[in-house]
Amino acid sequence: MLEALLIELEHITNPAWWAANAVPLFNILMIDLTLAGDNAIVVGMAASRVHRSMRAKVIFWGIAGAVVLRILFSGIAQQMLQVIGLTLAGGLLLLFVSWKMYKQIMEGQEHSIEHVESQLASNGVPHNETNFWSALWTIILADVSMSLDNVLAVAGAAGESTLVLVIGLAIAIVLMAVASTYIAKLLARYPWIAWVGLIIILYVALDMIYRDSHKIVCAAYGVGCSETIFQGILHRLGLGG
Repeated sequence: MLEALLIELEHITNPAWWAANAVPLFNILMIDLTLAGDNAIVVGMAASRVHRSMRAKVIFWGIAGAVVLRILFSGIAQQMLQVIGLTLAGGLLLLFVSWKMYKQIMEGQEHSIEHVESQLASNGVPHNETNFWSALWTIILADVSMSLDNVLAVAGAAGESTLVLVIGLAIAIVLMAVASTYIAKLLARYPWIAWVGLIIILYVALDMIYRDSHKIVCAAYGVGCSETIFQGILHRLGLGG
């Protein structure tokens, strides 16, 4: 993985590399935007349950834990997605993630970011107050699920490009650490952003299923070898090369 990254880094200043990877980079940006808002809700809800004097510490270590999880999962995910059959399984898992996102968009958030912020700003003792480690553990457990969703979607969108995956991971970390609260408000104000993100994640899931199905058939029968779902649509419309 490191060797592939170093090779790609040699081409990062080449406009042709950015042109070739413009679509996956855009997809990753929208995926990160869509999934970053949930982090603000989870971290904020957990932090609001501890004493005000510990809230900043809980938020810091909660975000730090999420960063570590994303770095850990990203390296594993891209390597696993190179194995024939696992990309298909990952695509099916992303379909489930898409279904969860659809339900979340249709039903609305259980807790709005405004409600979370009002609890964080409160000087009173929370009615369900907990200790530092309990709140941190809550954040880490929630981040396991969110990290898997984010990394799987980003790794699927990045394909075989290690550099695109690293850029996507960096964007996710920055958005989560710096702008997750703003993004949560943005998603609440402009719901269409969440719908665009959902459509892209659904597309990535279907593309992963399509590509790996072709690889499985290719490995077994020597026909139908790798093409993306977009290429497949173009071929069936008579527009492919």
